[in-house]
Amino acid sequence: MKILLTFPGQGTQTVGMLHHLPASALTTQLLSQASMVLNEDVLQLDSQQALQKTRAVQLCDLITGVVYARLLQAQGVSANMVSGLSIGAFPAAVIAGAITFDDAVKLVSLRGTLMEEAYPAGYGMTAIQGLFQEQVEDILQAVHSSHQPVYLANLNDERQFVISGCDVAMQKVATIAKDRGAASITHLAVSVPSHCPLLNQPAHLLYQAIKALSFRRPTIDYLSSSTARMITEPEDLAYDLAFNMCRAVHWFDSMVAARERGVRLAIEMPPGAVLTGLTKKAMIGNGEAVSIQQRSIKAVTELVKMLERTEG
Repeated sequence: MKILLTFPGQGTQTVGMLHHLPASALTTQLLSQASMVLNEDVLQLDSQQALQKTRAVQLCDLITGVVYARLLQAQGVSANMVSGLSIGAFPAAVIAGAITFDDAVKLVSLRGTLMEEAYPAGYGMTAIQGLFQEQVEDILQAVHSSHQPVYLANLNDERQFVISGCDVAMQKVATIAKDRGAASITHLAVSVPSHCPLLNQPAHLLYQAIKALSFRRPTIDYLSSSTARMITEPEDLAYDLAFNMCRAVHWFDSMVAARERGVRLAIEMPPGAVLTGLTKKAMIGNGEAVSIQQRSIKAVTELVKMLERTEG
């Protein structure tokens, strides 16, 4: 049975998320390691005030993802594949063995800083559910302008999309989408316009920093959610990490690709369980998706053992 570990992007962060990590020597080690790399106490990053900043959110997501994945591995759960949405690609790369945790901390700190400096206010992301892609694209075409940019950012499933851009344009899109039958519209807890051309310049700056680091071939299959393809070469993986901030996310297609490569269980790392719901739609009866947030490491470990016995 092939197992996929998935790592979420911004929007599911919660106050105190680092303080609520499972107590273990491994957790303590990784928190201390991250603090030493940044020369600051990372436990100050998960306050309500701190989480208003993109850098803090992304660092919290990175640390949380790596901690839970390492704890799961310590329980004997061996992943065959990893995939992350947006910032989730960084903990995925760490668990895949392509980059060290220390280097990931440095890069994510820089990534968050570059993104929030580029767009400190007035921009973000909004989820639209209930319309088809063509309908959303028609609305975007009618609203988008050089002064009020808005783009299609995430293709989560056949009728769930995320747009990215300036707040004024997104509000216009939301109004039209409601009139055209959208089931729900949600402004996400993301303060930057991710996964669109507005972040081209920060992506190039991050790439310059990434090129100076050492990447390795992943020892666990790395599935890019930007391209829905496997990446094996270190230089290609470095490019994927740098530029995923300005590329659209193709999560549904990525999960279909995982299913076609034999994945039968997708396990989502905290925080949140959004990817689990999206992944289930792509599995269409040929696999299962679960979230540690909704269960526990122990419950997920027992599920893995049960499924392995069933297949064995």
